[in-house]
Amino acid sequence: MKYSQWIGIAAAFLLVGACYMPWAYFPDVGKDFTGFFSENNAYGKPGKIFIFLSCFAVPLFLIPRIWAKRTNLVVCALIFAFSLKTYILYTACYRGICPVKHIGIFLVLLASIIMTAAAALPDVKLKN
Repeated sequence: MKYSQWIGIAAAFLLVGACYMPWAYFPDVGKDFTGFFSENNAYGKPGKIFIFLSCFAVPLFLIPRIWAKRTNLVVCALIFAFSLKTYILYTACYRGICPVKHIGIFLVLLASIIMTAAAALPDVKLKN
């Protein structure tokens, strides 16, 4: 694809922005959880990992070498796998209490899918 690299970079920035948005509201605690906050740090800080991997993926989108594209596919697959794990963790019901899902968790999942698709369809000119 002609614009897959730029779409991947835009998705990486969307992922970083979504880490600061509310992901889920837990009614028993009465608080919104984000990528950097959970009550007593119960779910860790997945936003830090998403930002680190996104900062690693953006230069790989820009480097026009085949090794960079292959490495970027691995990095984006890791981002997707971690976002899927995070989605399940933040939205699962526990002890009869189900959290209310907010737009942030859906944006994290969507941005990681877009980044993986953009990494799988690079615009690379190969020499004959």
